[in-house]
Amino acid sequence: MSEPSAESTAPAVRELRLVVTAADYEQALHFYRDVLGLPERAAFASPDGRVSILEAGRATLEIADPGQADFIDEVEVGRRVAGHLRVAFQVDDSTAVTAKLAAAGAEVIAEPVRTPWNSLNSRLEAPGALQLTLFTELGEPASE
Repeated sequence: MSEPSAESTAPAVRELRLVVTAADYEQALHFYRDVLGLPERAAFASPDGRVSILEAGRATLEIADPGQADFIDEVEVGRRVAGHLRVAFQVDDSTAVTAKLAAAGAEVIAEPVRTPWNSLNSRLEAPGALQLTLFTELGEPASE
């Protein structure tokens, strides 16, 4: 059997890009770029509008079934609140970033809470009607 070529083993998808349509573009851009700190990679304008592409570190696509989505909401918020789409950002200090984003206009749905998977997670409603989870990994769970 021959080895697969590098071309055939390369991932077909090179980037995950979540596109948010925000009625208040300036507020959303300020919130995500200037407050959350996502660097602007590019910006474009047309006669009808504008778009900015912001870097958000490494991207993953997390797919959950309804039961797991219910469980995550219960852990983070105490009740089911998310729609079918929620964005999670790993940050160094979810408590501090939650306060910073709240001061910039995000609605705090739930303050940071330690999860069963040993992270400190908060939930916010951000500009563009986007629900965010901020999480800080706390290391390996302590064994009992």
